[in-house]
Amino acid sequence: MTRRFKQIDVFSAVPFKGNPLAVILDAEGLSDEQMQSIARWTNLSETTFVLPATDPAADYRVRIFTTQEEFPFAGHPTLGTAHALLEAGMQPKTPGVLVQQCGIGLVPVRIGANGALGFRAPPARLNAMETELLPLLYATLGLDSLPAQHPPVVANMGICWLVVRLASAADCLAVVPDAVALAELMRRSASDGVAIYGAHAEGGPAELEARAFTVENGMLLEDPVTGSANACIARLLPGQDYRVRQGTVLCRDGRVSVIHDTDGPWIYGQSVTIIDGTLTC
Repeated sequence: MTRRFKQIDVFSAVPFKGNPLAVILDAEGLSDEQMQSIARWTNLSETTFVLPATDPAADYRVRIFTTQEEFPFAGHPTLGTAHALLEAGMQPKTPGVLVQQCGIGLVPVRIGANGALGFRAPPARLNAMETELLPLLYATLGLDSLPAQHPPVVANMGICWLVVRLASAADCLAVVPDAVALAELMRRSASDGVAIYGAHAEGGPAELEARAFTVENGMLLEDPVTGSANACIARLLPGQDYRVRQGTVLCRDGRVSVIHDTDGPWIYGQSVTIIDGTLTC
């Protein structure tokens, strides 16, 4: 049968400058194996499958697959799926807010006046990285030191990032990670990848520069723009509103806005539809 399909560029209003996401809008009847097979075929960092909500408070339910596994939550799939559903005509139960049901529960997505969407960062378990892993972290990033006032933190919000602050945005952009060391670091820290960030000088393109790395099938991958990693970083910077640029080294220009509210940080970004059609499966 044919199912509605969209490919969305997330965290950019300019086509081909953000992070692509495949969205299957009519996923009822697909088995776990079929969803994983489709996600392997799209070969994107994530593919989402929209299903009817089972929680009456939610507008829809989503399952999020990488090419290898299912995630209970991820950031750019949350915004990209919401964008696809609104474009397809979904009317939220609560004006101005879509409520997504996923593996970690309910995630609200606000509809901004300028077309941006923002999800509330889920609660995160924050634990200092074990100091015995510092040599391995240095080997991963090609560094010999880190700012003492910002120790690395393992942040888990359904997807788990080892978050590392560097001295500057320039230091962040200069990192050339080592895939073998990164794979071992991910294993020993029980994380899904490493997210690094550093501050731009005043008047720069954003307040922060961010990058996120993981290893799949022995290959180093850099994510163009990462909602969950930015949500984890936001949990370490309470009360601060700021903008992030990500994807620069990949010739992308992803833009993330972090806005704190009384219920915590919200992660905002623009999205644009690149492909709109049907998938035969």
